[in-house]
Amino acid sequence: MDILECDLQWQIKRYKQLIEITETLHSSLDVENLLGELCVILKELYPDSSFSLLLSQDTYSHNELPIIELEYDSENIAAIKAYGSGELQFEYSATGDHAIIYAPLKGKQVTYGVLQVVSAAADEFDEFEVEFICLLASAAGCSLENAYLYQQSRQEIANLQFINETSHCLNSNLRLVDTMSYMSEKIISSIDAQEVGFFLFTNEHAKVKILPGSTPYFYTPQAKFYIDYLKGKIEREKNPLFIGDFNLQNIKNTPRFHSILAVPMIHSEKLKGFSIVMHQKPYFFSFDTFKLLQSLIHHSSLALTNSMLREELEHMIITDHLTKLYSRKFLDERIQGSMKESGEGTFILLDIDNFKEINDTYGHQVGDQVLVQVAKLIKNNIRGEDIGARWGGEELALYLPGVRLDKGAAVAERLVKKIAESSVPHITVSCGVSYWNKEQDDAYSYLFKRADEALYIAKGTGKNKVVIQKQSIRVC
Repeated sequence: MDILECDLQWQIKRYKQLIEITETLHSSLDVENLLGELCVILKELYPDSSFSLLLSQDTYSHNELPIIELEYDSENIAAIKAYGSGELQFEYSATGDHAIIYAPLKGKQVTYGVLQVVSAAADEFDEFEVEFICLLASAAGCSLENAYLYQQSRQEIANLQFINETSHCLNSNLRLVDTMSYMSEKIISSIDAQEVGFFLFTNEHAKVKILPGSTPYFYTPQAKFYIDYLKGKIEREKNPLFIGDFNLQNIKNTPRFHSILAVPMIHSEKLKGFSIVMHQKPYFFSFDTFKLLQSLIHHSSLALTNSMLREELEHMIITDHLTKLYSRKFLDERIQGSMKESGEGTFILLDIDNFKEINDTYGHQVGDQVLVQVAKLIKNNIRGEDIGARWGGEELALYLPGVRLDKGAAVAERLVKKIAESSVPHITVSCGVSYWNKEQDDAYSYLFKRADEALYIAKGTGKNKVVIQKQSIRVC
């Protein structure tokens, strides 16, 4: 067999290998698996040569595979030229003992990287082998394109399903705290964020309110630097922010967050607030992640606004518009619920002494101001779980769930003293106090009746005092 015939058979064998390789590469639609398969094939084809895959958009972890991110500011001019022109490039060593081939991994749409093969000898690759490498790189480029497009389409479908499911859940009449907590959990789980915050503009954008669902970090003093900076940029630019490596000089002795996404919350063309997503690693979030977050915030803005409006309406229904205390109806419901579920509680009925004289002397506007003063003193002197309400006219009421009679009476006495000391114009109040516990048969109507009787006695025996009724009436 002569040399020409041997070369021909060798070439036929190589082409058969190329067909098998192409079929193998096109059978995989997972980018990471495909790259691993390509490296195995290259090692078998060129056991005496070294090779690398220089990829332009590599976001995977490849362990020991010879895969390098293609950097545009690299000194490897030949690799950049092969990538940019889509044409094969050669490079020879200064000593002339080896050659380097740069073959673009080119698909039909774009070039995805460059295959770099370093020969053991400068003359190792003849014309046929160079053509073979070109065809192999082309097959690899087309396979990569198919895999990327397949995975992108799957990701797009997953994102649409995610947004649809989230929108459906958010629009199912959730309360604000549930809406924002759900959003936060979804963002953390879907894009692996470390911190997620939601902020609502108040007082004509002078300040922002941190919404429930935000991670605890945003309630710390260190987070204020990030919040203030991003708030300013959102207000000025009114555009989403994609920051890959953020450095804020004022932050000290705290973890630094380099990767930041900030998306404005806009409803009816008005800027309502914004969201912040952060991670400590630089360039952690991809642009696809950024687009997903934008879509999520856009679709959730209506649900957020609806939740806020619904809670504002509910608050208006259960709140007295003048004093901002709860309504009598709300207090009635809470006391009746407490008497079914709790073990004890104290009820205080409070009446402003000589209120008609105040209205006659100063006018009804001052009378309203007096009611507001007393309401503020009540709110400032009770716990978060206690309930202050406007009972009717100049009568106010407090319910202290789980509080013994002696402690409830002490609260009433403290209020009587504070109101007498700090009110302008000077006023006094009288209080009637009643108590219940689960060891005795009782009812809400009797609880109120005892407090009302005690208040009547307080008003009739000098006013500016507390009268307690349990089984018998006692004056304090």
